[in-house]
Amino acid sequence: MDAVSEAHEGEFQHGLFSCFENCIVCVITHCCPCYTAGKVAGTTGRSQILHTLACCVPLVGIICNYRVRGVVRKSKAIDGSKAGDFFVHCCCPCCALAQEARETGALGSTHMAGGASLVMERT
Repeated sequence: MDAVSEAHEGEFQHGLFSCFENCIVCVITHCCPCYTAGKVAGTTGRSQILHTLACCVPLVGIICNYRVRGVVRKSKAIDGSKAGDFFVHCCCPCCALAQEARETGALGSTHMAGGASLVMERT
């Protein structure tokens, strides 16, 4: 394990309200959260299509997204609880989805060099 991953062990690499650090992920998530929810779910081995559609139904979307967040946390050894995941998705659903997308690389690898260029890898 390298020094970077050891420094962030137990927490998300990107803060909940740091979505503006990657404007592409922020815009995609805030304009079409269902798309991001499906992509994040796909990184956990779940159906992208079902999660995209579930996100269109308010309460069902929250439940699905908080459960996916729990899977992401467990796979990355991030501290937290089911209640916390549910609360985050109730209060700040787009911020939570953007954080999860950046954590998992669900929207591809997006790097903004000098704020001008963008490199996206196809997943």
